[in-house]
Amino acid sequence: MNERISPNLGLDLVRVTEAAALTAVRWLGLGMPDQANQQAAYAMAEAFNTLNIDGRIVAGEEGKMGTHTNLDGGSRVGTGQGPTLDVVADPIDGVILLSHGRPNAIAVAGVAPGGSMWAPTPAVYMEKIIVDREAGEALVPECMDAPAAWTLALVARVKKKKVSDLIVFILDRSRHEDLIDEIRTAGARVILHGQGDISGALMAANPDVNVDILMGVGGVSEGVISACAVKSLGGAMLGRLAPQSKQERAAVESAELDMEQILTCSELVSGDDIYFAATGITDSVLLKGIFYRGNLAETESLVIRSKTGTRRLIHAEHLLRE
Repeated sequence: MNERISPNLGLDLVRVTEAAALTAVRWLGLGMPDQANQQAAYAMAEAFNTLNIDGRIVAGEEGKMGTHTNLDGGSRVGTGQGPTLDVVADPIDGVILLSHGRPNAIAVAGVAPGGSMWAPTPAVYMEKIIVDREAGEALVPECMDAPAAWTLALVARVKKKKVSDLIVFILDRSRHEDLIDEIRTAGARVILHGQGDISGALMAANPDVNVDILMGVGGVSEGVISACAVKSLGGAMLGRLAPQSKQERAAVESAELDMEQILTCSELVSGDDIYFAATGITDSVLLKGIFYRGNLAETESLVIRSKTGTRRLIHAEHLLRE
């Protein structure tokens, strides 16, 4: 169906991320990430299925997580009545953080008209560089193959900073050892996070957060979700497939996917009728975590609409029923 997307869809999407977050937080600190992810995914899918949309999950986490949920790539969500939408969702970005009771776990989702989102199945990993709208003009395709120092110099010049003043978000992975050395040699500062690929993208694309750029390799599904947020915030992003195993490379080659193609944010998710929502599970620099007060649970969520550039921060109280 080619029905128009409701301008209220962003608020509906917040209800979806709230449902995942409220389920996920019950697993905080229990050291059971797989169970937490399964239950939060179920709650998120159930919430999606109350929406009058005909949605298809474009990229799931099953290739990276090694487990299946009802949010796997290709799954259908929604009532089937309403606009045809591409959907990306992560019920817990930072599931290990949550299971250890650490900050920066969030629930996220993004939607766009059907056919808008890059869907490189069966690819699992991709390279990413993300900046905010101020530095967007500095992010040219050549940055993907250039030394890190060159890219950092471009960003610093546009932001009227010294390279030594730049802060770079990178996932703390062994695959990034050389990149981290390059960045530190260039004089920039590095903040390493054990998880939170999408949180890092939000930090880098948000002009109100003291992170200048995200660099490194992360998940494809997280990359597409991040593109929804980055485009809605007016930032810039580059991405390219980066298989991390012989098996993944063989699968990508078999699917005849282009591993050399460098994609911009608008190629990762096209058009401007894009919505992104996130709800805090544990406290972060972006959002407060869920807080219990008697028979109430308080949530804080962010919803962004690309077409208007509107950002809404939503504080909600949820009555807990036995």
